[in-house]
Amino acid sequence: MPAVLPSWRDDAARSAILNFVALTTDPSSAHFVAQEDRIAVFGHDGTLWCEQPTTVQTLFARESLEKLAESAPSLRDREPFRTLLERDPTAAHRLGKRAIFEAMALIDAGLTLPEFEARVRAWLEVTPNPALVRLCANLVYQPQLELLQYLRASGFSTWIISAGGVDFIRALSQRLYGIPPEQVVGSSNRIEQRFDAFGGSVLCKLPTVRLFNDAEAKVETIADHIGRRPILAFGSSDSDLPMLRYAMGGPTPGLALLLHHDDAFREAAYDRENHLSPLIEGLDHARELGVTVVSMARDWKNVFA
Repeated sequence: MPAVLPSWRDDAARSAILNFVALTTDPSSAHFVAQEDRIAVFGHDGTLWCEQPTTVQTLFARESLEKLAESAPSLRDREPFRTLLERDPTAAHRLGKRAIFEAMALIDAGLTLPEFEARVRAWLEVTPNPALVRLCANLVYQPQLELLQYLRASGFSTWIISAGGVDFIRALSQRLYGIPPEQVVGSSNRIEQRFDAFGGSVLCKLPTVRLFNDAEAKVETIADHIGRRPILAFGSSDSDLPMLRYAMGGPTPGLALLLHHDDAFREAAYDRENHLSPLIEGLDHARELGVTVVSMARDWKNVFA
């Protein structure tokens, strides 16, 4: 029988996960949870894959903008595009997550959803992370893949709840994580249905934001899209805390986990000083919040496959 969570060191974080799954899946346990209520939600950037030195979607937006600027060079002098095009990969962090997504909405406007999905998939397979010697498609954390698989084998449904663009994540979620696109909730553009002369239709991305899915909005979208309270939530920044508190606040004890990026050798070391997604309250008050902090350096044998 294969080992459970082989890339996780046998310490407190792994034990917390194994104990929680055992309690919630054992019919004789006082904390047994019916399979339909075994909902596990995960953040995306910084939780399931690397977000340093900048998020993968920001890299994608920058390259798309560079191509767009070839035909409209005046874009290079306009904010926020000028900042997105800076060579410093962290320059976009100055804009903040919402401003980055609003810029992405303008860059992607006019594309049909199938066109956008095909572009993302093709780009992902050939584009490297600027700091790590690996393609963006290979930035997924191996321990998290094992956790997702273990949870699904234990009767959990696994969801991505992200501030990132929902169309971007859906283009890769099935292949990278085994999570179908309908189980991805994220920020979104407005879309428009357009018809052809033969009665067919296609959905096109518009340049305006419909939803920015961060912080408290994540709880609202979980309620809207899932309709059940999760019992496990895993994030990596303070903006994930509302989602984690929601998972712990139900009638059944929940499990909340925060990934601490403290491994400068294998990935990156950052928390408080990360302007895009800081982790401050979660670190300072983890014990009183009931959150299990997962140390990348201490708790993971491997980071990437």
